[in-house]
Amino acid sequence: MAKRDYYEVLGVERGASEAELKKAYRRLAMKHHPDRNPDDKAAEDKFKEANEAYEVLTDAQKRAAYDQYGHAGVDQGMGGGGAGFGGGNFSDIFGDVFGDIFGGGGGRGRSSAQRGSDLRYTLELDLEEAVRGSEQKIRVPTLVGCKTCDGSGAKKGTSPVTCTTCGGHGQVRMQQGFFSVQQTCPRCHGTGKMITDPCNDCHGHGRVEEQKTLSVKIPAGVDTGDRIRLAGEGEAGVNGGPSGDLYVVVSVREHKLFQRDGKNLHCEVPISFVDAALGGELEVPTLDGRVKLKIPEGAQTGKLFRLRGKGVVPVRGGAPGDLLCRVVVETPVNLTKRQRELLQELRETLQAEGADQSPRAKSWFDGVKNFFEDMKF
Repeated sequence: MAKRDYYEVLGVERGASEAELKKAYRRLAMKHHPDRNPDDKAAEDKFKEANEAYEVLTDAQKRAAYDQYGHAGVDQGMGGGGAGFGGGNFSDIFGDVFGDIFGGGGGRGRSSAQRGSDLRYTLELDLEEAVRGSEQKIRVPTLVGCKTCDGSGAKKGTSPVTCTTCGGHGQVRMQQGFFSVQQTCPRCHGTGKMITDPCNDCHGHGRVEEQKTLSVKIPAGVDTGDRIRLAGEGEAGVNGGPSGDLYVVVSVREHKLFQRDGKNLHCEVPISFVDAALGGELEVPTLDGRVKLKIPEGAQTGKLFRLRGKGVVPVRGGAPGDLLCRVVVETPVNLTKRQRELLQELRETLQAEGADQSPRAKSWFDGVKNFFEDMKF
């Protein structure tokens, strides 16, 4: 059976570039690969045909001979067809095309330099520190480059040697029949180097554990969950790679008086029932000091008073928030005999006045009465 034109086999023009050839071959190889088409002789033949065409057209010398003389110009060197399929060349071709998928790259080892890991540190702050900003000292456990071996991992006066397993490529090829997969070398872990005489301090790792003391500037207005990035303060890199970063995550402690909601602050203000009934003036705390708060006559529990601008200036700028004071009317306890007598007199007069003195109570009792009448208990 006459062989088909190699360009026709791959479905490319005669002037196709190497990248176009590789793309076409990849598509055909994935489609007709025997592992995907078990016991399919037609698919296997097409796979062999594509492999043969790709080997010829990606070899400059063979391609020139083929373009000039056709199959006659390359058949002698192909060994009667089926090139690379049992002839020892298929592994190189397949590894070159699919090496990027399996972590290879035509047998070239990857760079041994690796960036260090990022670190996270949770910093607890008081509300005042978070609102006003501050400067904090923190101690962070991390990995730093070993000074004894300058991060090489090898004992002073020695150097890492070429890995004998991968020959310094960092990759090894696993062959299963005609299927070849490139993997990271298990011995040198892709560096292409071995340490035969490790450093006594870092034991060949090139890094040692250390506690670093750092100064962190906390901007005013930060809140729980905000992050501050310290570039290059993470773990040291491997084999000369850059250090990672340190992320300081803010956590604001619970405050005795205030609760924060974004840029606003909330607090509860307990007042006596006498002040609630008669009204008055009292001092309330803010983060800037004390301020006077006027309580109107007849104030009820839950009434909110807004002190504008007494909240938090957001960390990203903008107008300051407000302080929202919620009134809580407090019932007196441990009454004296005279106080009881006075309160009894007050109750009698209030009951005599009825709805004029307690409009909410009158409305509530009316609702209860209607409820029971509707239910017909």
